[in-house]
Amino acid sequence: MSVLPVLKFITNHPLNRNHKFRAIWRFVKWQINVRLNPYPIIYPFTEKAKLAIQRGMTGATGNLYCGLHEFDSMSFLLHFLREGDGFGDIGANVGSFTMLASAHCGATSICVEPVPTTYAGLVRNIYVNQINDKVTSYNVAMGSQEGFIDFTNSLDTMNHVAKQEGPGTFKVKVETLDGILQKRQVPNLLKIDVEGFETEVVRGASWTLQQNELKAIIIELPGVGARYGYDESKIHDTFIQAGFGAYEYFPWERRLMGIEKFGGYNTIYIRDIDFVKDRLITAPKFKVLNFEI
Repeated sequence: MSVLPVLKFITNHPLNRNHKFRAIWRFVKWQINVRLNPYPIIYPFTEKAKLAIQRGMTGATGNLYCGLHEFDSMSFLLHFLREGDGFGDIGANVGSFTMLASAHCGATSICVEPVPTTYAGLVRNIYVNQINDKVTSYNVAMGSQEGFIDFTNSLDTMNHVAKQEGPGTFKVKVETLDGILQKRQVPNLLKIDVEGFETEVVRGASWTLQQNELKAIIIELPGVGARYGYDESKIHDTFIQAGFGAYEYFPWERRLMGIEKFGGYNTIYIRDIDFVKDRLITAPKFKVLNFEI
């Protein structure tokens, strides 16, 4: 990736807009460090969570540069979850959301990451944060039915289901979300980020969507599902039919705003809105970089 889009993202991030030079220095310092040290480096994430990061981890390094890479949705998680709650992280990568949920909030997490090298980074972060007792991890893919599919393995956060077997792909076992969660704690919050395969994940989650414990879903629907022939608006319709509404979250104000359609980035779907609002308003502040939010 070209450095200019990265710097633009960093300097326009909500936690960096008034501290642009400090943010750029974090970026420069990281680039120097990873060239001198090829091994994972442990950095503070929030005051309760850590991340082990190494070169090539584009999603995780976004947290290093910006505090919270996905500011709105990560802040929603931190304000919503409580100790003992359940969290599901589908498409966990190296576990940024899971570390916030379990290391910071004390939630019990189920996380899924299909790529073995990325999964190793997830397991490392679970170990670094000493939350083995709170996290159950699966090195599988999620779909509408059990089986096997081809998956890319060299694109970091952009790894995805491959249309066909070929160079840079591997076979991965597929399980359904219902199949996993029927044996575990139903999550109060679910995050789904599977690079266009969300339709298949949701098709395998019909039982999960009916469970009253599930109050909110964070999902990214940027239109990538079209490469598999999926219309992502049908996911939106499925959530609405299950009693969820689509919202944006404003962390500084702890305010939700209803929206009619999903956005290009993360959309938060919520039901039992009064319960969720009370959680957000009464949550303690968290600390990231030099901010209390």
